[in-house]
Formats: sequence, structure tokens, C-alpha cells
Amino acid sequence: MALLTALQGGFGDSADALRIDGRAFSREDLLGAATVVADRVAGAPALAVLARPSVETVTAVVGGLLAGVPVVPLPPDSGPKEREHILRDSGAALLAHAVGDSAVGDGAMGGVEALPVDPAERSATTYAEPAGDATGFVLYTSGTTGAPKGAVIRREAVAADLDALAAAWQWTAGDTLVHGLPLFHVHGLLLGVLGALRTGSRLVHTGRPTPAGYAAAGGSLYFGVPTVWSRLAADPEAASALVGARLLVSGSAPLPVPVFERLAELTGHAPIERYGMTESLITVSTRADGERRPGSVGLPLDGVRTRLVGEDGAPVPSDGETVGELQVAGPTLFSGYLNRPDADAEAWTADGWFRTGDVAVIGPDGFHRIVGRASVDLIKSGGYRIGAGEVEAALRDHPAVADAAVVGAPDEDLGQAVVAYVIADGPVTGDQLTAFVAERLSVHKRPRRVVLVPELPRNAMGKVLKKQLLAESDER
Repeated sequence: MALLTALQGGFGDSADALRIDGRAFSREDLLGAATVVADRVAGAPALAVLARPSVETVTAVVGGLLAGVPVVPLPPDSGPKEREHILRDSGAALLAHAVGDSAVGDGAMGGVEALPVDPAERSATTYAEPAGDATGFVLYTSGTTGAPKGAVIRREAVAADLDALAAAWQWTAGDTLVHGLPLFHVHGLLLGVLGALRTGSRLVHTGRPTPAGYAAAGGSLYFGVPTVWSRLAADPEAASALVGARLLVSGSAPLPVPVFERLAELTGHAPIERYGMTESLITVSTRADGERRPGSVGLPLDGVRTRLVGEDGAPVPSDGETVGELQVAGPTLFSGYLNRPDADAEAWTADGWFRTGDVAVIGPDGFHRIVGRASVDLIKSGGYRIGAGEVEAALRDHPAVADAAVVGAPDEDLGQAVVAYVIADGPVTGDQLTAFVAERLSVHKRPRRVVLVPELPRNAMGKVLKKQLLAESDER
């Protein structure tokens, strides 16, 4: 069965089946333009895509999938160091981008050939559907230390996840999906674009996820991260425009209970919450026809199994109170980390379960509640997952920085804000350090606050006591 079934016909078509940042496209147009990309990339080891929220991005991604070439979405705001790592590590031979994109040609392409994408071009070449176990994507995810790791995602894992979500959310060709999420991760791209191209639903991508954009879109199904929903809940006029929707779906980070309740009050819809990771895709969700509890992500999707284990590896009871590390198994899981057998060994149990690194509680009725991260070093800010170690390494590259520690401090808007504690070794300001990081990493990874300190609290082994820093951040 084809991954992108809506491109094979049978669902109908219209001139605005896809509307991305104000530009309309039919599925037939998309298929013809994407086939041009497929003609140019067929046989390549991997295709990197400068993933702006644009028709060009969607065209390039679909083209790579048609040709059976692994797609590597590249964050458009990534700094040269991060970009070069992803291009080099993935083995991408080509970098697809919009014609005239100013970011291309800045000398930081790592020797990868640029591939301009023109959505007006058409090709009628036909391609056989690649095998289900072939790699569809290599998605880079920040760990707690070091450079991002490439998670290898099989085509059949994407299909299994989208079908399970369609069943859970009663997502059909009659829906209009609306979101404004970035197109370089699971939420915005795999769910928010490929989901529409598999179910046959209409897609409206608003460019940016603003309350006004969501209000004007007239959708039945809306995707957002907690930051998006928080801002919409603070705009009653925009929120009231979503009364006619069918489902509001929140993910990528926990939705604060007050935001959940305010959305329900303003729109008449209790939000759907779901849980997943780059490595596992979406594994747990509340249902369109089921109970939606604030603070809960619901039940495992069809085909997914979950379990909780204690620090000693022993099973933890599903009693609604006992916390354990969440482990998952099922058809949506990734194949492993690209070129990282060491990371694979840490990620999988001996009996084949994936260690999520998140801690959770499961009730007797099977409802899951995510309590937090097993480590304090993975920060969830505005729907992004940010590795503290990567930001710390960037800060330490500054000549006036002797050492740095980064934490995720609670933030009403972003969920968590990146806060850096820095020991200076020369004259420097917080604003200068923020700009320094933003020039080297994705802009969303920059510290929202920099605190200059004479020393960092450490234990007897020299490890920074980040919980103490978090406590201090709460007091500031």
C-alpha cells in the first residue's frame, strides 16, 4: 500500500487541497512537482531539505519519498555548526530548497550540492512504491549531551502511526487540518503534512501558528503545541472562531491544566492530548470518542504496548500513583540511531523495548500521565526538545566563558525556558551570550535568560547540581 495514499487518487481533489502559508496547491499539482524532484534525486543516499513552512518544502519531501530516498529535514534556523553536522552525519548528497533562498550559498553547506525546487515544474514519471521497511526519514533529535542524533524512521512506521492516529481521532478525508507548526519534526511534518496526504483531508498550514491564523482557517481538526494553545486561550475572540471545529490536538509538551480548561470554556472542545517522541512517533493519545482528562495523554494507540519499570528494572504497578520509566514497543518505533551503536545500546532493553527516558504514571484504567523527564537535561520549550548539553557546549565556545550550565525553568508561555548559568572569564553580557548561541545553533535553542555566577554548585564528583539551579531559578 502506498504511504501517501491521497496522491494516488480516490479522495477527490481541489485547487486548494493544500494551502501552505497562503499558497494553494492541488494534490495533482503536488504530485507532478514532487516527481520532478524525484527524477533529480533518485539513487541518492539521502536528501536534505531546508524545511521552511513552504510549498517547496512539501514538494521536496514528497519527491524524496516518491524516489525512495531517505529525507533529512534541516531546521531553517540552524546555525552553521549544527547544519554541517546534520549534513555530514546523514550522508545527504543534495540539499533541496526554494529557488533564491538566501540561506543557501552562505558557505555552510558542507559540500552538499544545492537542489532548487520550483513547484511550477511538472513530471509524469511513475515510481514503484518502495518497500515498507525502507528508510523514509532521518530525523535529528537533541540528546542531553553532544550533537543531535539521527533517528532512522521506516516508511511502514510512519504509515502505522498515521493509521493508528486516524482511528483514534476519527480523522478522515472530510476533515480540514489546520496548523502552523515547523516542518522539520514529527508533529508538523509527519503528522501535519503526511497525515493529510494519507487520510485525504484538506490541509491548511498557516505559516506561523498565530491565534489570528488559526481563527481564519475554518478547520475541523487543529494541531498545536502548548505555547500555541496558551496564546489562543489568551485571545477569546480568536478562540471563539474554533467553536465549529471537531478536534483540538495538543502535543510535543504537557498542556498546562489551566490552558486545557480555558480552551474548553472558550471553544466548547476539551483538547486531545497525545504523547510521543521522535524515536517512537506518537504512541499514546486520548480518543475522539473517549474521555479527555486534563494532564493525561490517554491510552496506547492500536498496536502499541507500554510498561513502567523502576530504577532497578523491575515492573512498576499500574495503580495511578507509582512512578516509573516509560518504555514502549510496537510498529511505530524507529530502527535505531544513524551511525550510533553506542546510543542504540542505551536506548533499547534486552527484550526489545525502547527506553523513552520519560517517567510516567499509569492508572488501573490504562490512562497515562507523563510526570517528567528522567533527566533534567532535556528541555521542552515552545514545543521544541532542546538538549542542555548542546547549548552548554556552544556557550563554552565563547572566549569569555569559563563554564556554563543550562536548565529548563518553568515558563507559563513556553512550558520551559532555556536559562543559562555562566561563569565568565572576561567582560561579557547576557545579551551577547544569547546572540552568540543563536548564531551557532537553532534560534529557539538560545537562552532566554543568562545568569552570571561566580561558581556552579557541584557534588563531590564535580557534577553540576542542576536541581539546585532550578530551585534558584524559581526564586528569581
